[in-house]
Amino acid sequence: MKSCKEKAAEWGISSRSVNDMCKKGKVAGAVKENGTWRIPDDAAKPADKRISTGKYVKKSGGKGLKALPIGISDYVRAQSEYYYVDKTLLIKEFLDQKPLVSLFTRPRRFGKTLNMDMLRVFFEISDEDTSKYFKNQAIWQCGEEYRSHQGKYPVIFLTFKDVKFDTWQETIDKIRGLLQEEFGRHQELLNSDKLSEYEKENFLKILNGTANEVELTSALERLSKMLAVHYGKAPIIIIDEYDTPIQEGYSKDFYDEIIGFMRNFFSGAFKDNRNLSYGFLTGILRIAQESIFSGLNNLTVNSVMDEAYDSFFGFTGDEVKAMLEYYGMSGKEKELKEWYDGYLFGNEEIYNPWSVINYISKGGIPQAYWVNTGKNEILEDVLEIATDDITERLFALLQGEPVIARIDQNVVYRSIAEDPANIYSLLLVAGYLKTPRKDLQADGSYLCEISIPNREIAAVYKNEILSHLLQIGAITRTTANKIAESLYANDYKKLQAAISEYMDKSISFYDGGAEGFYHGLMLGLIALMDNQYKIKSNRESGDGRYDISLIPRENRYPGIILELKWKNGLSADSLDTFADEALTQIDNMRYDSEMKQEGINDILKFGIAFSGKKVRVKTK
Repeated sequence: MKSCKEKAAEWGISSRSVNDMCKKGKVAGAVKENGTWRIPDDAAKPADKRISTGKYVKKSGGKGLKALPIGISDYVRAQSEYYYVDKTLLIKEFLDQKPLVSLFTRPRRFGKTLNMDMLRVFFEISDEDTSKYFKNQAIWQCGEEYRSHQGKYPVIFLTFKDVKFDTWQETIDKIRGLLQEEFGRHQELLNSDKLSEYEKENFLKILNGTANEVELTSALERLSKMLAVHYGKAPIIIIDEYDTPIQEGYSKDFYDEIIGFMRNFFSGAFKDNRNLSYGFLTGILRIAQESIFSGLNNLTVNSVMDEAYDSFFGFTGDEVKAMLEYYGMSGKEKELKEWYDGYLFGNEEIYNPWSVINYISKGGIPQAYWVNTGKNEILEDVLEIATDDITERLFALLQGEPVIARIDQNVVYRSIAEDPANIYSLLLVAGYLKTPRKDLQADGSYLCEISIPNREIAAVYKNEILSHLLQIGAITRTTANKIAESLYANDYKKLQAAISEYMDKSISFYDGGAEGFYHGLMLGLIALMDNQYKIKSNRESGDGRYDISLIPRENRYPGIILELKWKNGLSADSLDTFADEALTQIDNMRYDSEMKQEGINDILKFGIAFSGKKVRVKTK
């Protein structure tokens, strides 16, 4: 019987690949003894094209073009089989700076996991010559001082991107499983004559899944020490999407448990760990206030506000232009820019890579691809606690207007409840805002001009606003469908009835006396009708200022004007008269002048009066 390492040398592949095949039952006669696989001497290499250095041969698509790497976070596969946007100069920038521990914070689906796997493949000691995966990339042209680091370090790699569970017990069980798999990649340590028996016993506890919670917290510290002793070289530790389970803990009520675990887990790995060459972490938030990195004075944070590494997560304009040329879609550059450009990382303008790849793969069909890649809990929380000021700013942002806000990079998930003003900081780092202008303040925060990056993110806002209105009962799905159907069918009468129903339900649901209800009403209209209408409020037209105007984007839709009046303590008859007055005011003040000047003659007019939760809607 032979070990994985011996069979790997015989078959010309890595020990990791052999171990993986044994685990999946692909090696005939392989058995597990004391946590390690033993393989019959005459066992044949499985006929699986994917296990040899990641070269899974796939039929090329039309025109012989490379496939697009949708959902591919394996660097070896990405650079060999797919259209790969070269980000290997991230390695050069890191080696030039040599920070001990680096935290990269970026929105989801901006290439964090692929970049971390690239670092793993570059630095990790391997039975195979992994330099071949970089010889055609930019890093290899940078000289021997960078190439000399290739394949020279043991690496510990964990990704928490899929640690999304409803309870703490499920979460810790998943983390236990991830550690079990990672320890499984380093089973050579069990045969090392440089390690003590008690170290191997602790190793086996993780490998067999029997380690308790306390033992799990010290797993990275112990593994790094064993690797350093065995290889004579301190390892690199890579933790991808470290804050995913923290976000789940916040939304699922096991926040204290996950924070307590992570504090000890990361402390052992990164704080005063003599057995660490370098550390890399990625996430959305830096979570400084949680004290997870308490005392970790060697942590270098690289956020969306920083210039360092600003072009390595997401696609730059030049990279997108080259991709469009390769796929024969250069004529789509303007549309793609409107939909998926607009992010600002440091001083670099960045495109959403996930959306760009999906847009090109669909032949240039613009839609909100990013919205389907994960939950938008942050936006949900914003809408739950939205004050009048927040609602008003959301309306301004959706209308394409910039807003001034203070950005604090040290916010945490629970900061929303403590101070609603923190939502802008969370929305920025999560990918829902950009900062065209920013000024650093004395306390380390920024005073920023913020805006929505592009049409895709505007669509995400509208989708969440509509979902929120439906969820809280401000409107019903039936009412929303009536508006959509009447617009599609160009049925004026049905549209008139549907808007009346929307106004009636919205004003009746909210406290009509609250200042913020008006902007909430506007957000709902944007969510329901913004694709067909440009929605304006409190603008001059004719001899005064109308309340709400919906100007059609296409001539086949009618223009819509809404005039609102509010007064406390009105009787039913008085309310009815009040609505008539609002409707008459539209004509008397010639609020339809702006639309008529644009050639819009079909105009629906709504006079709306409300008192408390009572409402009357009159139409013409």
